[in-house]
Amino acid sequence: MKKVLNLLAMSIIIFSSNAQNVQSKMNNNLKTEKMDKENTELQSFNDYKNVEKALEPYIKSAKSGDGKLSRSAFYNHAHIIGSIEGQVYNMTADEFGGAVSESGPSENVQSHIAWIDISGPAAAAKVEFYDWNGFRFTDFFVLFKKDGEWKISGKVYDSHNKN
Repeated sequence: MKKVLNLLAMSIIIFSSNAQNVQSKMNNNLKTEKMDKENTELQSFNDYKNVEKALEPYIKSAKSGDGKLSRSAFYNHAHIIGSIEGQVYNMTADEFGGAVSESGPSENVQSHIAWIDISGPAAAAKVEFYDWNGFRFTDFFVLFKKDGEWKISGKVYDSHNKN
């Protein structure tokens, strides 16, 4: 009987020890999952900030009229298409930069990023401009993150009625 009680006591100790190990592993897994989620959320937040940063030279070029600054926001392959008062313009990033320089500064321009949507290294953004040389524009951008850097891959835009 003493042997049975000793075996029973040992079994309880081993079971208790295993239960503590299982609980400890579960706690560690929960902590790891929480840290992974926090890291993913931080990375996602940082990506949104980095897309905003990638759009910044383009947005600043509206006020300054600096076509080179505008051009710096685009990949070399970037394509821009849109309309101004119904006339369609189809340009490369270089041609668009030239058009920004040609139209000159627009000191009264106002802008805001309406939305950004990101999936992995791909993103889309909508930017609204008011009074860019007398026009209101809605610009839609497609961006791509290559080697850790976001740049504009393409832009489609529309001018609204003259302000």
